[in-house]
Amino acid sequence: MLTLGHLVSDFVLPSTGNKEFSLIANVGKNLVIYFYPKDDTPGCTTEGQDFRDHWQAFSEKNCVIVGVSRDSIASHENFKEKMQFPFELLSDEDEKVCKLFDVTKMKNMYGKQILSIERSTFVMDAQGILRKEWRGVKVPGHVQEVLDFVTTL
Repeated sequence: MLTLGHLVSDFVLPSTGNKEFSLIANVGKNLVIYFYPKDDTPGCTTEGQDFRDHWQAFSEKNCVIVGVSRDSIASHENFKEKMQFPFELLSDEDEKVCKLFDVTKMKNMYGKQILSIERSTFVMDAQGILRKEWRGVKVPGHVQEVLDFVTTL
């Protein structure tokens, strides 16, 4: 279980760009990890576009952004290219990182209970310490709120 003010355990996930992402490789940079339910859906597209549109401002704050969902790398590659995201998308098909961050929740979808990712964002500082989390995120205004927080690091 994650705790604010504590180091986040290292993990490795496949990433777009034929890469692997690990926390340890990003020590020395602030890090925004945002979890979203599904590639190429309205809310997830808007959220990704907002991060894309603010990417330069995050970069100026020594901050890396990555998006995580359970979609495949092939799906992520298509989504990233279509939306021209300048950041990588990570595939967590076996949900190991979703479980680490406790972002999978039961939701009602057309009268059925399904397990889905709860839209959530986490900020780690340059030492890998969890500094802020947002759960049950509503997209409008969220990215600016995250950027405002990163500016304080």
